[in-house]
Amino acid sequence: MGNRDRVAATVDAMNAAGIKASLFIDPDEPQIALSAQLRAPFVELHTGAYANAYFGPDRPREFERLRRGAEQARALGLTVNAGHGINYVNIAEVRTLPHLHELNIGHSIVSRAVFGGVEEAVREMKRLMNA
Repeated sequence: MGNRDRVAATVDAMNAAGIKASLFIDPDEPQIALSAQLRAPFVELHTGAYANAYFGPDRPREFERLRRGAEQARALGLTVNAGHGINYVNIAEVRTLPHLHELNIGHSIVSRAVFGGVEEAVREMKRLMNA
């Protein structure tokens, strides 16, 4: 993780102020371990590589990276969020990842809302998330 000292100082200051920091990281063992070492209470696992591989042969490998990352983060006491590239198709698989606290899906919902309205876009995503 680049700028380790700056990130550590920021996380420490936020923790001292009662603000819960979340580090946006790849589902990579060293990044997850460092996030716990820096005492960040949350991580958001970047799902972009999985989303980009969704229709290709690397999808199972990328999904497994996310699954292992979520397991490792939870074992280290981190609250696990995920996001970036989640959409109305891949949400069915993403929602099966263990230990998820929150998903960040804004772009896909806003894009759909252009055609069907915000209420319908959110209602459909919630239905898919909670199937």
